[in-house]
Amino acid sequence: MKMLPQEIIACKRDGLALTRDQVEAFVAGVVSGEFKDYQSSALLMAIVLKGMTPDETSWLTEAMMRSGRIVDLPEISRPKVDKHSTGGVGDKVSLILSPLVAACGLCVPMMSGRGLGHTGGTLDKLEAIPGFSTELNDAAYRKQLQAIHQAMIGQSADMVPADRKLYALRDVTATVESIPLICGSILSKKLAEGIDALVLDVKFGHGAFMPTEARGRELAEALVAISGRMGKPTTALLTRMEQPLGRMIGNSLEVIEAIDCLRGEGPDDLMEVTYALCTEMLMLGGIHATVEDAKSALKAAIQSGAALQGFRELIQAQGGDPRVTDDYQLLPLCDFTCEFGLEHEKPMYVSALDARSFGEAACLLGAGRLSTDSVIDPAVGLELLKKVGDLVQPNEPIVRIHYRDTESLEAAQARLRKAVHLSLDAPAVLPLIVDRISREPKKMS
Repeated sequence: MKMLPQEIIACKRDGLALTRDQVEAFVAGVVSGEFKDYQSSALLMAIVLKGMTPDETSWLTEAMMRSGRIVDLPEISRPKVDKHSTGGVGDKVSLILSPLVAACGLCVPMMSGRGLGHTGGTLDKLEAIPGFSTELNDAAYRKQLQAIHQAMIGQSADMVPADRKLYALRDVTATVESIPLICGSILSKKLAEGIDALVLDVKFGHGAFMPTEARGRELAEALVAISGRMGKPTTALLTRMEQPLGRMIGNSLEVIEAIDCLRGEGPDDLMEVTYALCTEMLMLGGIHATVEDAKSALKAAIQSGAALQGFRELIQAQGGDPRVTDDYQLLPLCDFTCEFGLEHEKPMYVSALDARSFGEAACLLGAGRLSTDSVIDPAVGLELLKKVGDLVQPNEPIVRIHYRDTESLEAAQARLRKAVHLSLDAPAVLPLIVDRISREPKKMS
């Protein structure tokens, strides 16, 4: 019997659980256009208000995943493991992680996204490298995975079209925050890649999508549970995003910092998160059985230069100029920099660096998107000279601003004045990685 959109909407409006057939009819209707935008929006709002059961969320994720082409990679003999971050400020982990775990024996078929608002996007960072293309056809994608065991691409038009349509509606109807809808969006794309296992970095705090630890934990547990129900071993790390990760914010600047990390010269906080995520990937992929063995292999890959060489190979394979790893002047860089600090007469400690405000300041410089059609300037950004807990002397700068014009500089400075906080007493520096959430996979009913 044909299901009418209004009947499915009414069912969820009244707080009832949808059947698998109803969920699949909704997703199919979204892709075909049988569900009009106003009907899809009504059901999305009903889901936000009434929620979804684990079964409903699993069915939604699977239906979205199957709405387009699903990649199968039987020719790849290595374990195929990917990582996803829920987004933050200064988060360039993927650029370090992919060549690093590939050097340790994994295959990383990574489909990434672009930044919007105060958070940065992996594709935007990669495209700061001259010539780098994030678009590969299926044959080139498979060939590259076989040759260098890693690829970093954007979502193709024929993969998960349901998510593309639904996300556009969620963005303009205040229905982004629903955890079942977030699970469906993230996991449908990741599981369509043909991976064997998945590691998640679920962030919470001022600079994250989830503002509180409780909401971050709820999302992490839901993602792990739903992915496990779909038969994919999944682990999530719950990480804090109160201050920017690392010291660089901005596309070229973050590429530089990622290369520094692959040389063994990265900041401690960034490397802590990177090593932790890479360790989980190597263990889920069966490469190493213990945390100690995995970390030893990762550090050896950096010390030997194998990880950096892997990044060069990734850049060259996708049309970029691998010489950027040895000459940062080949990247787009600004002619103008300005040092920023706060006036104070005594030595003081950095007590807080509001991550969201830093991300917004970077956007005002041109490093991010204020709307989906914004044009990004890869050269501009922020360089943190101090982090939380560091001592600042009078007249000592805290941030170096890389800018194009005085108008954007002044706008960024105004935002930074609200983002940087000092105190006479040394602050407590809270743990960056709060928890690890894991569950054995169980086939969904």
